[in-house]
Amino acid sequence: MTNLVNDPRPMLARALDQTQRMIATVGPDELDLSTPCPEYDVRTLLGHLLTVVARIDRALTGGDPLEIPHITTAVDDVPTTWKERRTALDATLTDDTLLTRSCKLPWGTLPGAAAIAAYTGELTTHSWDLAKATDRIGLLDDTLALHCLPLVQQFIPADTRGGHVPFGPVVPVADDASPYDRLAGWQGRQP
Repeated sequence: MTNLVNDPRPMLARALDQTQRMIATVGPDELDLSTPCPEYDVRTLLGHLLTVVARIDRALTGGDPLEIPHITTAVDDVPTTWKERRTALDATLTDDTLLTRSCKLPWGTLPGAAAIAAYTGELTTHSWDLAKATDRIGLLDDTLALHCLPLVQQFIPADTRGGHVPFGPVVPVADDASPYDRLAGWQGRQP
C-alpha cells in the first residue's frame, strides 16, 4: 500500500484540475495575448500545456517525453484534447509502482515520485502564466503555490540561470507577496 503522506499524486491531480479550469476559460480573443513566460503567447502556452500533460504520461510509462514536440500545434479544440490526454494520465496514475519507477524527463532521470513533483511545479507555474495573461489570478489555488514554492527553491538554483537551467534571474518580491508572486519571482518571472 502506498504511503499517502508522501504520495505526490494528489497535488498533481490538483495542479491538473487547476490547469484544466484555466484552459476552459480561455476565449478565442485571448489567444494572441502575451504571457509572463517570454517565449509563449496564450496560444503557444496552451500548446505547451497539451505537451506537458502528454509528456507526464509518457515519462511515467517508461517512454521518452522528448519524442513529443515542445509545443502541440494544429489542435482545433484545446479543452477536449486536454481532457483526452488527462484521462490517459489519470489511468496511468492509478499504478502505485510508478512512484519508484525510473522516469526519463527532459532534464534528467528521476524516480516517478520526483517526476510527479517536478511536473506539479511546472503545471502550477504555467497555470499562473495563463491566469496572469488572461487576468484570472483569482481562479488560482494558493495551496498549490505554497506546496510548490519550497520545491522549486530547492531544485532550481538561484545563482546558476540560463543555458541548462532555463530560467531568468530571480525577481525579488516582498516577503508578504502572494504565494504565486513568490513562485513566479523565483522562476524569473515578473509578478
